[in-house]
Amino acid sequence: MTPAYDAYLAPARSTSQPIRLAVGLGLILAVYTAWMTLLGALLGLFAVRGQIVAWAQGGDSGWVATALDILSERLDWIGAGADPWALIWLLASFLGGWFGVSLAMRILHRRRGRDLLGRAPVVLRDFALGAGMMAVLGGAMGLVLIPALPRIDLATEPRVWLMFLPLALVGILIQAGAEELVFRGYLQGQLAARFASPLVWLGVPTAVFGFAHFAPGAMGANTWLVVFAAGVFGLVVSDLTARTGSLGLAWGLHFANNVLALLVISVTGGLSGLALFSVPQGPEMAALLRPLILADIAVLVIVWMACRLWLRRR
Repeated sequence: MTPAYDAYLAPARSTSQPIRLAVGLGLILAVYTAWMTLLGALLGLFAVRGQIVAWAQGGDSGWVATALDILSERLDWIGAGADPWALIWLLASFLGGWFGVSLAMRILHRRRGRDLLGRAPVVLRDFALGAGMMAVLGGAMGLVLIPALPRIDLATEPRVWLMFLPLALVGILIQAGAEELVFRGYLQGQLAARFASPLVWLGVPTAVFGFAHFAPGAMGANTWLVVFAAGVFGLVVSDLTARTGSLGLAWGLHFANNVLALLVISVTGGLSGLALFSVPQGPEMAALLRPLILADIAVLVIVWMACRLWLRRR
């Protein structure tokens, strides 16, 4: 544990009891779920306003069932992120993670949620470093791998892509920040404040983050490889958080990685509503995509090594 990370953890030590962590995680999940449901309800409200008016006038008593069906449809639509507005709403749902962490920190730990980010100058500096490293090295590796892709199709009309780009960038900033706050800031931080062994405070967040990407319906035969890749990413950013004592570097890496995956080229087919390019999906594509996922893991390791080298020299 570096001196910077030890200083980062110092305010958490007095309230690092496991029961507080468990309750805090439950509270974060509840707030996120409530926020997601609220977004779905707001979208569904426009679709059922006619039934509500009819009910108010005494002409329709079945509007509640209709409203619940539409709410379920809206939540499924948001969760799929298969068109531009669905992806924007999905990214906006991660504001629930920010709200949940802030509430848990205030109620259970008597601290501000933004304290988990670290000192503002360090966060900004390291965010730029992480985003730059991932953009340069990840983008370069992506260009090298283009000949290995089976076929690349234009997935989103460039005019539409450019129109949604500002909203999408803000949304990915929110989404990546929320995940870093929950997994590296809150979960890892509370564990590291309580337990000395890195097997606990590195291992547990890595495993949870990996399994959070378990989606057999979307990933098919590559599900476990995707879980492993997410776990590697989680381990990389957890380690860099422990090196720097802030979430800036992890947030920057996460932001740039998701920009490449969500806005530039969709390889796995999930959350492809604003991908400029995509790789065609199908049963025969699973085997072809495995080397690309392994290459993505290799890129993460290279980026991690480059960041560690940079941190050692500065």
